[in-house]
Order: sequence, then C-alpha cells, then structure tokens
Amino acid sequence: MIRGDRVLFKDVCVVAPMRSTVTLRGSNGTGKTTLLRILAGLTRPETGAVTRNAPHHWIAHREGLKPHETPRQHLALWARAWGSEADIESILQTMSLARPADVPARHLSAGQRRRTALARLLLDKRPIWLLDEPFTALDADGRALVLSLIEDHCRQDGCVIAAIHGDAGFEATAEVVL
Repeated sequence: MIRGDRVLFKDVCVVAPMRSTVTLRGSNGTGKTTLLRILAGLTRPETGAVTRNAPHHWIAHREGLKPHETPRQHLALWARAWGSEADIESILQTMSLARPADVPARHLSAGQRRRTALARLLLDKRPIWLLDEPFTALDADGRALVLSLIEDHCRQDGCVIAAIHGDAGFEATAEVVL
C-alpha cells in the first residue's frame, strides 16, 4: 500500500481462520489502520485482493459518536440500522455503561466513549471482528472486559484481527508486523 510517495507495506498476507486472533503490530504510521481498512472493505488495496468468508464488525480507533449522542441512543441507532433485536439494556450493563447510558458523548470520559463503540460488537453476531487499538483509553477493568469479549468471541467460532500497541493481553494465533 502506498500513501503519498511512501510504501507502507507490500506482499502482506493475513489469514484468520475461525477461533483465531491475529495482531497487527508496528510503529505509528506503518499502515496498521490502513490494512484494517482494506480488510474491512473501506479502502482499496493497490494490488491484490481481500476475501472475507463471513460478515465483519469494524471498530475504528475513533469511536464514531456524535457529541450529543448518548450510549443508549448510539446503540439504538445501530441496532435499527442492522435490524438487530439485541437487548440494549443488557449490553449497556455488560459494558459498564448503565450509569452513563443517558449522558451525551461530549460529557463521557474517553474510556466510556471507547466502551460505547466496542458495545456495537454485541449488537449483531458477526464472526470477524476488525479492531483498531481496542484498548485505547480503557482502564484495567475495561481492558479485562474487552479481553473477556475477545476470548468469548473466539470460543464461539469467531476471529479477531486487531492493531495493537504494547501487550495484547491475549495469545495471538498469528502476528503481522508492518
């Protein structure tokens, strides 16, 4: 992949069978997010192709919350868009968002905004999770919660491809270094 006059990466192959966790690692600006965007179908690769055999969730580094939107409203919007009948109240509880469920995003902490974005994973069962820095802004409890979600997802025949800085906290099946 080329950005400007710079080659970010080339000849990259990511294989993520069900029940696997793949970490994307590299310094800032090496193309981890770009690779995830390609895998999500949001960016076209310069060459080659992407084959996904199942639906996916894409959780970007930015949460995608509007400043006036509450966690409850955010999840309800996505549930309607996807035709999901998931129990939003249960998801808010699981993600430790029951107390700030009706607080506008502009008043939430960075960790609460991150938990709200990650809560979308629970609205619709999709086997592939593409996660860009899933632990950003999370405290120890939030990190443990996300690790638990990842483990449960993989146990239920899902796979996770995640851009990670530092310790992933889980044993990766494969690692791609950019």
